[in-house]
Amino acid sequence: MKILVCISHVPDTTSKINFTNNDTEFDTNGVQFVINPNDEFGLTRAIWFKEKQGATVTVVNVGGTDAEATLRKALAIGADEAIRINANPKDGMFVAKQLAEVVKQGGYDLVIAGKESLDYNGGMVPGMIAGLLGYNFINSCTGLEIDGTTVKAIREIDGGKETLSTSLPLIIGGQKGLVEEKDLRIPNMRGIMMARSKALTVNEPTGDNNATQAVKFEKPAPKSAVKLISSDNLDELVNLLHNEAKVI
Repeated sequence: MKILVCISHVPDTTSKINFTNNDTEFDTNGVQFVINPNDEFGLTRAIWFKEKQGATVTVVNVGGTDAEATLRKALAIGADEAIRINANPKDGMFVAKQLAEVVKQGGYDLVIAGKESLDYNGGMVPGMIAGLLGYNFINSCTGLEIDGTTVKAIREIDGGKETLSTSLPLIIGGQKGLVEEKDLRIPNMRGIMMARSKALTVNEPTGDNNATQAVKFEKPAPKSAVKLISSDNLDELVNLLHNEAKVI
């Protein structure tokens, strides 16, 4: 089984976010980048298939040279090879078309992507890839078992979980629960050394241009100061909740 894991190169959630050029561009100065958490769950599940079922695992990213450190980390975790599409991943359809081309050229049986990246939170790329290729697709996937070409998957739905059966080729949008957090891999020294000799191929993008562009970014408004009301002054509390907070 050939598995392709889509890796997004995203800011660490603890990073302080700022914007430049009249709030039209993300300021990367001082920001630590990591593997998108949803993708990390998917990568760990792919490595499980490699160890238990002899699958081969390739990781792919649409991004610049700065993303290669993240791809090398994925190789150190256990992926066999990496592909970087040399393009700026600002538009969901553009990214999906680049990844769909990689899938077609590589003949992958299973494509694992995070259901969304934690920077733009678009949540559109996995479904778009499936649509472009005509592959089966399961989003919000929290469980995945494969026997030959038969697949049993669990996905999160409103109010519960749904168990599905389908077949390869398949694309999933994975998330927390696909593996347990305790099972996430941390690269060890041996893995880091081996990653240096693994193939990292750089491909130029296809001719499709971005269809959308960011006009402006805006950070959430800061939270207002907390007002403490005496338990003896219920009238004031009701007044604030009604006229200021407007919740009653």
